[in-house]
Amino acid sequence: MHGGLGGAISITGGYAHDPLRVATSDGSQHLALVSSLATTTIGMAATYDRFRLHLDFGRPLANSGESGVIGAYQLTAPSNNPSNDPDTLADTRIGFDARLVGGPNDPFRLGAGVQLIVPSGDRGDYDTDGTYRAMGRLLFAGDVGRFAYAGQLGVHVRPLDDSPAPGSPQGSELLFGVAGGAKLPVGAAGKELVVVGPEIYGETAFHSFLTTTGTGLEALLSGRIEGTGEDGPQLRFKLGAGGGLNPHFGAPEWRAVFAIEVFDHAVHRVAH
Repeated sequence: MHGGLGGAISITGGYAHDPLRVATSDGSQHLALVSSLATTTIGMAATYDRFRLHLDFGRPLANSGESGVIGAYQLTAPSNNPSNDPDTLADTRIGFDARLVGGPNDPFRLGAGVQLIVPSGDRGDYDTDGTYRAMGRLLFAGDVGRFAYAGQLGVHVRPLDDSPAPGSPQGSELLFGVAGGAKLPVGAAGKELVVVGPEIYGETAFHSFLTTTGTGLEALLSGRIEGTGEDGPQLRFKLGAGGGLNPHFGAPEWRAVFAIEVFDHAVHRVAH
């Protein structure tokens, strides 16, 4: 959001190992219900002045695991086959963000955003819970010299409030995350920028606030390279790898992600 009319399109892919493991309360039984998950997401955004409208379509590429019995629960691993169901989508997201305080490159920027999550896919494949959900987030970011940072604090409003697996989180969640990185100019003219640093993020269910079983916490070390020009189409590439600091219900043992984005924006200029 740089003041003029702009837009972006991105392709994001990732692989997660053991993103859904289930255990009995005493830890005597363990089951890798989803042991291997590969996904891709196509995202589109339109921006103007301080506002952004975006749309994301996700699709599972591979999704497998181990069926079994944990305590009193009979659990079935995902059975989807993307080659047989090429049009399968995970939940689609429609969002709107606004920058409330600060300019595009200021040391402190504050914004807010909302998202509507439209259910699609199959609950049996663990890529949806089959309900309409919403997210509201407070966003902050800034650039201070050669350092950039960003973060979020939000709420995931989830009407489904059941426990289909032992110890699983229920209902709505608190969302949180922070990231920071060093900005390093590269290239002969310094027109490209590499940003490298950590990201830490997670969620915790309100019904079991900040407990071990109700909180998933994850970290990535990521890097991106992007153009620094004011006008014209530009590319951004991102790579990241990391894993679960508290690997529980959605925080995998380890994860790798990549993204390619094309973005463009026009800058408002003042006539003299």
